[in-house]
Amino acid sequence: MLAIIGGTGLTTMAGLDVIKRHSAETPLGAASASVVHGTYEGYDILFLARHGHPYKLPPHRINYRANLWALKQAGATRVVGVNAVGGIDPSLSPGALVVPDQIIDYTVGRECTYFDGRFKPLKHIDFSWPYTSSLCSELLSAGEKAGEILEKGGVYGCTQGPRLETAAEIARMARDGCHLVGMTGMPEASLARELEIDYACLALVVNPAAGVTNREISLTEIDAVISSGIERIKRVIGAMLG
Repeated sequence: MLAIIGGTGLTTMAGLDVIKRHSAETPLGAASASVVHGTYEGYDILFLARHGHPYKLPPHRINYRANLWALKQAGATRVVGVNAVGGIDPSLSPGALVVPDQIIDYTVGRECTYFDGRFKPLKHIDFSWPYTSSLCSELLSAGEKAGEILEKGGVYGCTQGPRLETAAEIARMARDGCHLVGMTGMPEASLARELEIDYACLALVVNPAAGVTNREISLTEIDAVISSGIERIKRVIGAMLG
């Protein structure tokens, strides 16, 4: 079953006819919110609000392990993580929708594995290609079907948050090869891999990253882009299900 992890601006799924709400409790603590099982445009789907509902959890305090575990328990076999991001590549202006194909993890101190020697025995996973290519292709095809342009590929740089980055940090990330910057892409993607869940990211660019333009970042403008972008994301999800 397909599951959607909603990020900033997507704490509920309007149009979702709820069948069941699964408990947020897991062996790893509480997930951000209950997993909602419902039908969307006639198709079964699972939904989880990454930051909780109401919106309350900063990126570094999200229990990513519990979130993915709760989705697995509810029957998720495929997950699309929706992320609001900054555009490091100047060609990615606010409103762009991107399906990245790589990640660089700049986070620190997050519980990032099930195979920690305590919850599960130590085990290594291949993470050369962090996103499931077939699921990424489905997203891109859904974008075409929905009449939305989705940018194919790119490197998502995941920072600690909750503050935005400095211009110097963004310049460093650009040198590292990052095209996007966000705060919640990891360890979500690697945990999905550990649970053998297909995973892809649908990223909405909400602002040029620090220093990419000469303007200061406007949180009001970010909110406006999120508001309009979420409706486009929902159209893509609907086309993906159909």
